[in-house]
Amino acid sequence: QVQLVESGGGLVQAGGSLRLSCAASVRTFSTYAMGWFRQAPGKEREFVAAISRGGIMTYYADVVKGRFTISRDNAKNTVYLQMNSLQPEDTAVYYCAARATSYSNTVYSTTREYVYWGQGTQVTVSS
Repeated sequence: QVQLVESGGGLVQAGGSLRLSCAASVRTFSTYAMGWFRQAPGKEREFVAAISRGGIMTYYADVVKGRFTISRDNAKNTVYLQMNSLQPEDTAVYYCAARATSYSNTVYSTTREYVYWGQGTQVTVSS
């Protein structure tokens, strides 16, 4: 069983930045591909960013490309989401997700491809 705990959410003005962290309680973190998703009120959960288990490959939703950066530190069992130039439409609960994989450079971008989920952290961007 993998437990994921997100942190770093909060209230920020438009144009500001936040860095989310997701700590995983698993001994073999480097064998898990990771992703970030978000869900705004009344909307479906949507893909934000993904990273391969070794951190070599990354993939972003078009709406965040160039503003958000996903990274990971396998020594710390943690994945990060650096969010810059935040806009009110980025307001959502942000979720971290994980799945074990034997493929070193594969990323996953749909909710059904992930097995483990965190409880989410609220990000609110004021205009």
